[in-house]
Amino acid sequence: MDLETGFRQNHLKVRWKQSWTTVLTLAYQSLGVVYGDLSTSPLYVFKSTFAEDIEHSETNEEIFGALSFIFWTLTLVPLLKYVFIVLKADDNGEGGTFALYSLLCRHARVSSLPNCQLADEELSSYINETPNLALTSFGSRLKSTLEKYRVLQRFLLVLALVGACMVIGDGVLTPALSVFSAVSGVELAISKEHHKYVEVPVACIILIALFALQHYGTHRVGHLFAPVIILWLFSISSIGLYNIIHWNPHIYKALSPVHMYTFLKKTQTGGWKSLGGILLCITGSEAMFADLGHFSHLSIQIAFTSFVYPSLILAYMGQAAYLSQHHVIENDYQIGFYISVPKKLRIPVLLIAILAAVVGSQAIITGTFSIIKQCSSLGCFPRVKIVHTSSKFHGQIYIPEINWILMTLCLAVTIGFRDTKRMGNASGLAVITVMLVTTCLMSLIIVLCWHQSVFLAIAFVACFGMIEALYFSASLVKFLEGAWVPIALSLVFMLVMYVWHYGTLKKYEFDVQNKVSVDWLLSLGPTLGIVRVRGIGLVHTELVSGIPAIFSHFVTNLPAFHQVLIFLCVKSVPVPHVRPEERFLVGRIGPPEYRVYRCIVRYGYRDVHKDVVEFEKDLVCSIAEFIKKQKDDTDGNRVDGRTGNDEEVMRVVGTSSTHDKIRMGGHGEADTDGSEEIKPVKKRVRFVVPESPEMDDGSRAELRELMEAREAGVAYILGHSYVKAKQGSSVVKRVVLNLGYELLRRNSRPSTDALTAPHASTLEVGMVYHV
Repeated sequence: MDLETGFRQNHLKVRWKQSWTTVLTLAYQSLGVVYGDLSTSPLYVFKSTFAEDIEHSETNEEIFGALSFIFWTLTLVPLLKYVFIVLKADDNGEGGTFALYSLLCRHARVSSLPNCQLADEELSSYINETPNLALTSFGSRLKSTLEKYRVLQRFLLVLALVGACMVIGDGVLTPALSVFSAVSGVELAISKEHHKYVEVPVACIILIALFALQHYGTHRVGHLFAPVIILWLFSISSIGLYNIIHWNPHIYKALSPVHMYTFLKKTQTGGWKSLGGILLCITGSEAMFADLGHFSHLSIQIAFTSFVYPSLILAYMGQAAYLSQHHVIENDYQIGFYISVPKKLRIPVLLIAILAAVVGSQAIITGTFSIIKQCSSLGCFPRVKIVHTSSKFHGQIYIPEINWILMTLCLAVTIGFRDTKRMGNASGLAVITVMLVTTCLMSLIIVLCWHQSVFLAIAFVACFGMIEALYFSASLVKFLEGAWVPIALSLVFMLVMYVWHYGTLKKYEFDVQNKVSVDWLLSLGPTLGIVRVRGIGLVHTELVSGIPAIFSHFVTNLPAFHQVLIFLCVKSVPVPHVRPEERFLVGRIGPPEYRVYRCIVRYGYRDVHKDVVEFEKDLVCSIAEFIKKQKDDTDGNRVDGRTGNDEEVMRVVGTSSTHDKIRMGGHGEADTDGSEEIKPVKKRVRFVVPESPEMDDGSRAELRELMEAREAGVAYILGHSYVKAKQGSSVVKRVVLNLGYELLRRNSRPSTDALTAPHASTLEVGMVYHV
């Protein structure tokens, strides 16, 4: 099944004009994918809040104040900010930090991608869907300022990367905190002296099993996620309602904001520090926006407002009602979740909690894989192996290297901390930092993308930014008590991202400065001054214009090349998805008898790259379609690729699934439609030239030669570059390029790993880049 086509059909079906059945089905499915982390927060919120900063007194002012803070935090941040405001800032249905950054890149020229073209702005997903409103005077000045100063563009990129690094850190901390908190229920069944020796090994075993099963994907057990979370939310809300009725029916009075003031007035500094524990009640809120691409606005809103939000409020009120009548704290864990569960239900609830923690951890792990894929697509993270675990469900990926790194770090946190207090401090800082990044980017979205008044953006930042800044300060003050972990992890990942991005930009700048002009190639004549052999030669390059230095280096040392030469550029564009019919930009370099083409393949940051068989089929079909339409003088499908050469006009050509005028079939078999799936064992594909009276003899001969070359085989010519700092460079630059970037390059995947180019057909040409 075509992963792109399957996703687009699903995405378009749920985008607008949805039936209520579809909406409710998506709302049901979102419970297991989106709300696992948020739903398990009652396991550790009160325990972290009352860890040591404040004490539970007979007056209940601390409990009532904490409950009031929890209620209003859940109401203002997840409900008001995310459900009703941030979800509207989607990038063609996609959400997350990079979706916001992508939107800003399209409304102001602040993109960090080096090979951007004006042709990319003609993509249907690139076009602004916001009503055509003029920018305000402040918005125009802000846009001009961002486009003028490079330092501001880098600051925006760093801000987006900080959010991405904190999401990765959350991928380490959340599984450890959720699973350890769920397993902590065994403390009530055994003695205090032994429960810590049981909790850590059990939590580690569950975590190892969780990460070891990642390569199977979630589609095999994904249908069980929603029932688990529904059962968990039903359990904690029912227990909460029981505790309210049985212990304190008047607990609803504690929801008054007055109790927040009383809480801070009495506890003062201790109460401020305890906000780092209350903050944990909104862990997982960002997932509502980050996982938007798999669902829809309405489905996520219905699931949260009708079920998740009231269930969580009842759960927290129930815990507070129980604690308001129990003031004797014999052990530090007596303030936790399980003590408020009736004794007969503790074992079943413990089992459900462990399952819910696993589901919540699975969601954040998958989200970490997704954010790293996006970073890699935008050239901000070393290339890694990406395995698609499902052919039916888009977005379910597995990255082996990252999986084992996350598992190692997660086990280290669990074994090193061995308590929810320090784990909660670490997780809280990671969560609130991502929310602050979202708030900052949203303020720019309001002005630049939604074309609203600057005062509305200021009001947004003042309302939500002040709340998050308060929680951020409470988390940051616990730096030595666990909050250093996400900062350390973020610094390491930021260093990796910066070094890789810097090295990639320097490499591209060298390619641009040392590229060979098209005139040089044309001056060689139709044979290019070399021997032309049968087959297709694919020269991979990052350039969208000109001839890469790697090609001149090759033909200088080996004066022979294939009869059909294609300069191939596979690039990412700042949109989540590129439609198949807009995937390829194809142009000709020189007259037709040269048989030299340029093909630019555009992918969004969430697009699925095809395997080599499907890619070769689409590539050859797109060039054949370009040859057929070369006599068409209309400009409807023609796009100026701004290549710098007047003769090099690029044309948008779809993949083989978007046209069927060129038929293909295996050797000795009946011809099949171009959209039919080709099995990997059938690498050779025979193209049939259509007998069209509109096609002249030259085009037909060019098509025939293309088919003969395809039958002879395709060779991949890859540049193997070694980036070195040139003489006279600073010590920092030499360390970054000669040591850091080179270390990452040697341990990263090849640039064409996404296409799985066969080794037997691959030729690497080495060059040293002195930058």
